[in-house]
Amino acid sequence: MKTEMENDPTLLVHAYVDGELDPAHAIELERALATNAELAAERERIEALQKVIRERLTPVAVPAGLARRVDAAVGRDRPTLGGLFPRGFPRASAFHGPSWGALAASVMLAVVLSSGSTWLALQPGGSSSDDVTTDMVVASHLRALRAPQPVDVPSSDRHTVKPWFNGRVSEAPRVIDLGTQGFPLVGGRVDVIGRTPVPTLVYGRRQHLISLLEIPQPQAGTPAPERRSIAGYNILSWTQNGVVYWAVSDVALPDLEAFAKAFREAAG
Repeated sequence: MKTEMENDPTLLVHAYVDGELDPAHAIELERALATNAELAAERERIEALQKVIRERLTPVAVPAGLARRVDAAVGRDRPTLGGLFPRGFPRASAFHGPSWGALAASVMLAVVLSSGSTWLALQPGGSSSDDVTTDMVVASHLRALRAPQPVDVPSSDRHTVKPWFNGRVSEAPRVIDLGTQGFPLVGGRVDVIGRTPVPTLVYGRRQHLISLLEIPQPQAGTPAPERRSIAGYNILSWTQNGVVYWAVSDVALPDLEAFAKAFREAAG
């Protein structure tokens, strides 16, 4: 427990809220929450996200046998969260294998947010395409955090990451090395936005991850960056050279703005 708490205790806060910590570690984390305002704020952000999901999703009855099928598919007794993060990120040995309820909640989270276009379209007055894209961008980031690893091609070398996208997306992404600015490249993956595969770069910031989606969409002019926030996740979007960039992370907004500025001004 000590290693994870020293490296990145916010990882344990996520597991605590999801009910995935064993009793001993849960008690230790509760003590930390009582004295650490940053950890308490992280718990509030996670709980706020869960509240959004509950408000958007109409409860449905769990199909008979779902718990048994989930248990059989993932194996309740084996560790499932070790090795989630690339080198330099803490290992998650304090976690139990997630309960079937936590796994089901993860699936529902992805379904609700990735189906944001359907949900928003049913609301009175509808919603703008930017709102729909925002939901899908956040959903992609959250799915990656829940996956065995957040990237499909783990590498800090942009000359490895960029060619990997060949044949997987319509246009090769702009891959920038921002390690010297405090945002090391972690790797890349392909996300689907509006049924279109798009390249996503993943950068690190201390113990946090930043997802940067690059969506080709020629537009007139270069609008000022737009800022949004959903349940503790900050989102920045801007247009540059016919590409709409979407950066999403739970890092502080000044850090995300510094990342966006460094990426926009970098050569390459």
